[in-house]
Amino acid sequence: MNLASFPRIGVVILAAGKGTRMQSAIPKVMHELGGKPLIDHLVSHVEAAHVCEKPVVVVAADSNAVQEYLGERVVYVVQEHQRGTGDAVRVTESALRGAADHVVVLYGDMPFLSAESIRKLTDTHTQERNTLTFMTATTPDFDDWRSVFYAFGRVVRGASQNVKRVVELKDATETEKTIREVCTCYFCFDAEWLWSHLRLLSNSNAQGEYYLVDLVQMAIDEGERVGTVDVPLQEAVGINSKQDFDAVFHSLEVHYED
Repeated sequence: MNLASFPRIGVVILAAGKGTRMQSAIPKVMHELGGKPLIDHLVSHVEAAHVCEKPVVVVAADSNAVQEYLGERVVYVVQEHQRGTGDAVRVTESALRGAADHVVVLYGDMPFLSAESIRKLTDTHTQERNTLTFMTATTPDFDDWRSVFYAFGRVVRGASQNVKRVVELKDATETEKTIREVCTCYFCFDAEWLWSHLRLLSNSNAQGEYYLVDLVQMAIDEGERVGTVDVPLQEAVGINSKQDFDAVFHSLEVHYED
């Protein structure tokens, strides 16, 4: 496919997480689902979406497992220290600045996001000329396997359905906790806005980390164009712990074959 006539889009896949909560020394994204690592599912879907030449994968400094498996399918950037999602995206600037006008951010431990949804995100972002576009998912309730979404940030909308803010669970009022539209943290950004605003993120929080989702409020406060696209609920499910395999994926009837 000739990408010359398309907007220049860079895709970042965050994959530097360790396997601590998986009770394993193997990097989280290298745990297998359906006979292949989690990250292979997502990389395959990005490839099928045809939105970029090669995705940029952020890896940890202390493991080569991802590089050995994916080989030359992707470009690698190393996150030396685990300082949050905002920092993980920041280290990709050297690989993408000047090469991409828009930057998509995805997660290597979320294998169900489809090529169709990735294209929907980039198409909506570029057609609406947004500064920031993110995917949301709406759950009918927080029961059974859907309980994983209870910890997600809630999307608070105004009277005209514009996004007013994304409120994290710990900061949400009892009323806001009942909101069923949640932020998946799949993003597409205007690249120059992204690079300049990553420097403004603060790590003044309990974890001492830089959170990418904080950019949503920055964009809203600045009056930038912020858009959303909906994604099927199952595509927003990720693997954060061993319990997710047992409690979630054994309950979901999803097809993970590519």
